[in-house]
Amino acid sequence: MRIFTDPAKLSRWTEARRAAGAKIALVPTMGCLHAGHLSLVAEAKRRKAAEIVVSIFVNPVQFGPGEDYERYPRTAKADIAACRKAGATAVFMPAPAAMYPAGHSTYVNEEKLSAGLCGARRPGHFRGVCTVVAKLFHLAHPHFAVFGRKDFQQAAVIKRMARDLDFGVEIVVAPIVREKSGLAMSSRNTYLSPAERESALALSRALEETRAAARAAGAAGIPWAPRRRRIAAALERAGMKTDYIEAVDAETLEPVRTLKPGAAVLLAAFAGGTRLIDNTEI
Repeated sequence: MRIFTDPAKLSRWTEARRAAGAKIALVPTMGCLHAGHLSLVAEAKRRKAAEIVVSIFVNPVQFGPGEDYERYPRTAKADIAACRKAGATAVFMPAPAAMYPAGHSTYVNEEKLSAGLCGARRPGHFRGVCTVVAKLFHLAHPHFAVFGRKDFQQAAVIKRMARDLDFGVEIVVAPIVREKSGLAMSSRNTYLSPAERESALALSRALEETRAAARAAGAAGIPWAPRRRRIAAALERAGMKTDYIEAVDAETLEPVRTLKPGAAVLLAAFAGGTRLIDNTEI
């Protein structure tokens, strides 16, 4: 497995491999890898990628003031070992200065799908996400890139960016990987105390109950407003502080009033000081 820290060296290598006919996959991550990340590598292997590039980069421009950039978990040695074991063929671990040299002033914005939800609560977040992913696409020359469904809005935004800017990169969205308890895997789960971890289970439980109720109703679906109140009450009982509880069209991210096939429910809430997100599609 190759390890790159220099963007130019990664670009030369992937360009040569692609020219030689190799199918290249990109798995963008911020490190502190867990089974959810490694499932993305497995998906790339399943799709017969000859080269699987895992980027490990805590991207400073997607963190806002007061967010957890400085304390975001960084576990480089363990991440490299996990990538090697999972079957990645290259790891890209640049320093921030290599990705954003002095005087950097160019950013990428998606202005519709990123407007609400996490985009409304974390101003500038998706500008940072789109910018770094655009750079990774240019450097890794992938045929396809694999993202996790837990970051539902992010996946939609990246799909739109890749389409609108003609990157020619297929965006693959892999299923959420959950702990045995049902908690969606996240690097930020490392912040949780045992009590906070128990509180956080309210997210997946509320989503499962909501999905079951909507599916039982069939094509007609169920009204969203009373279900939203029910979810809010469940999160409050669990001691979580709600950031948002939204039902949207899974493609456009526009709000919906009825939960039926084609809709998605997206949640963001705090367990203690840790902000967690989760979602389900109907």
